[in-house]
Amino acid sequence: MAGHSHWAGIKHKKGKADKQRSKIFSKLSKEITVAAKLGDKDPAMNPRLRSAIQAARSANMPKDNIERAIDKSSVNTELNFENLRYEGFGPDKVAVIVETLTDNKNRTASNIRTIFQKAGGSLGTQGSASHNFNQLGIIKIEKKEVSDERILELAIDAGADECKSNSDFHEIQCPINDIYNVKKELEKEINNFISTEIEWRSLNSIEISKDKHENLINFFETLEEDDDVQNIYSNVEFVK
Repeated sequence: MAGHSHWAGIKHKKGKADKQRSKIFSKLSKEITVAAKLGDKDPAMNPRLRSAIQAARSANMPKDNIERAIDKSSVNTELNFENLRYEGFGPDKVAVIVETLTDNKNRTASNIRTIFQKAGGSLGTQGSASHNFNQLGIIKIEKKEVSDERILELAIDAGADECKSNSDFHEIQCPINDIYNVKKELEKEINNFISTEIEWRSLNSIEISKDKHENLINFFETLEEDDDVQNIYSNVEFVK
């Protein structure tokens, strides 16, 4: 469930499109490899792998890259990745959760701590930032896949808590333990999903004035560029 970073839903456009795409593919490939290593190599039998492949397709990752990432799970039997979460406070005391997938937690911890410190923030202990968030199962589907009315019906029948539709996509929310059961029901009628992720959603956002945007965005982008970082969540709200 990788390849997407969430800091109050802001979409940032960078001039480094190719570099950014390469980073996204790298993070998605790692998630596919780990999902295949931990479960069945057949996506039909492995919900985490199936979701990782769907996210890769949504990002337009070539089929060869996806197949290579699955094959890698059999080749690198010695490689053990861990999902680790770091919490802390960035510039202007914004709460930040960083999810990583790493084969060397000492390296990752050192890198994340350095990025926080250079930005004037600090890493905290587990729970120091996450009490500002709710953890939810989030399933996103492109608008063209299904109408607003039909997705609402499907979401209710699948046991979801909430269904929201905006101009770009439908978003279905459910308890984290139910995410793959809800997804399985939706898959009976829907083929293409943007993403299936467990996300941290902030309970109360902190508004940051325009003159401080650049500093914060640079901080988030530096985190995002670290190879071990999969997802970033924050309670920041950028004031226009």
